Amino acid sequence: MLDHVPSLPDSAPVLIVGAGPVGATLALELAHHGVRSTVVERSTTVSAHPKMDFINGRSMELLRRLGVTEEIRRRGVAPDEPFDFHWIADPAQPPVSVWEYPSVAGVRRKFADVTDGSAPIEPYQRLQGSLLEDVLRRQVREHPLIDLREGWDLLDLADDGEGVSARLSDTVHGAEHTLRASYLVGCDGGGSTVRRAAGITTQQSGPSTRHCDVYFRSEDPALFRNGKFFLTISAGGATLVNRDGGSTWTGTFVLPEGEPEPADPLAVVKERLGFDFVADEVLNVAYWYGRLAVADSYREGRVFLAGDSAHQFYPTGGHGANTGLGDACDLGWKLAATVGGWAGPRLLDSYEAERRPVALFNREMCANLLAVWMRFPQLAAAGASRPQLAAYLGKESFQIDNLGIHFGYRYTGSPVVRHEDAAEPDWQWQSIVPTTQPGGRAPNMRLEDGTPLFDRLDAGFTLIDLSGENRGKDLVEQARRRGLPVALLTVDSSAVHAVWERDLVFVRPDHHVAWRGDVAPAPRAWDEVLEQVTGS
Repeated sequence: MLDHVPSLPDSAPVLIVGAGPVGATLALELAHHGVRSTVVERSTTVSAHPKMDFINGRSMELLRRLGVTEEIRRRGVAPDEPFDFHWIADPAQPPVSVWEYPSVAGVRRKFADVTDGSAPIEPYQRLQGSLLEDVLRRQVREHPLIDLREGWDLLDLADDGEGVSARLSDTVHGAEHTLRASYLVGCDGGGSTVRRAAGITTQQSGPSTRHCDVYFRSEDPALFRNGKFFLTISAGGATLVNRDGGSTWTGTFVLPEGEPEPADPLAVVKERLGFDFVADEVLNVAYWYGRLAVADSYREGRVFLAGDSAHQFYPTGGHGANTGLGDACDLGWKLAATVGGWAGPRLLDSYEAERRPVALFNREMCANLLAVWMRFPQLAAAGASRPQLAAYLGKESFQIDNLGIHFGYRYTGSPVVRHEDAAEPDWQWQSIVPTTQPGGRAPNMRLEDGTPLFDRLDAGFTLIDLSGENRGKDLVEQARRRGLPVALLTVDSSAVHAVWERDLVFVRPDHHVAWRGDVAPAPRAWDEVLEQVTGS
């Protein structure tokens, strides 16, 4: 049997452990910049469990650059379906409170006439995590720069400072193979083998809780009493979510530590929801631990962490997987720059400096919403009246309208951003604050021909010239002489200039502003800018 084991390469520029959404996105990001990678994944099929199902607008912007958003929307929830949160104290009565979340089409309508840079280029999308994994893994399999090896698991690794030797095992045949990589990235989940082997510890906030998910099919009308798409949070301590607008559902409940797994988990879901229904088929039952934790370091030598291996959140508020997708795109272009030879040694150091503060902030925002989730059944059990519950939940409903969390993170501590000696721009919970102050996401706007400005940005750096005098031409030529992938985008638009605030804005591959100014720097000063933003 061992004679038929598919051979692995002996070396790779980048080895990615884990082909979930984060690992697959990282491989596609590297390929987007022309860099090869090898991806190993212990499973031979995508997960049978849906896991996450909310891709926020910022993640969709980043995935748009990789050419996968059309397929994601095709396989996701229909654009005209809203997603409301129903808080149920008594299933025989209407919800105590309903948090309304607009449909994708509703988001598009809301921002259709917005011209001040506060609109996202892409709305959010609901798509089962297992389907997202399938979409991305198919793209990975077909890409000529990505070598995907399913059925291979990481046993151990050794970093000698010149490269990383990864000991891999074929989960089907039992064979072992050692692969030498310049860099290794662990995208292998909350129980990350990479994190353990690299000796990286995590910082946990609060206790862990054990949960049970029951994934099932049912067309019982009792489940559709509040519509097709909704999330039910019951005072009995269960949640119920419709996955596709049809017959697939997930019921979730907390299982106290030390309590044995129930013989019939679906019966527990029904009991805690407070009503009965007929399930046609139980598709999967999964037990998992919820925790709020962030790794103490995102890097150990040539080994990096991304996604759940670097941070673990509860599936409330859409923070976990989306934070991981942001990790993948940030680390991806920096690894590509390093492998391509045009980055300095500090560029990879900036990955942790930029992404770990985002994870720490999102951890607290997740805890903020989780507290409401946990407090609702506690208040109901304590005898709080319906008006009290409704008033409490009404005050907390702001938490789901959180564009500022998804789009407004700024790399204020990044060593590869040319920061200004100026006050921080405003930040708002419910909206995108358009600014080109270095460190933040540049504002997206539509050009006069209707094209989104983001679609005109290059895969590498882009210098946007709004001067009307072609001041950026010499700067781009100087950057190219240094071997940097820089494109010049001349924009003749007073509307864009009013929002973008400067004549010259230097934008990174991930849409974040690296530098801006009204006057073209002298050659030596521009060299200093380029050296800083590339980590030289």
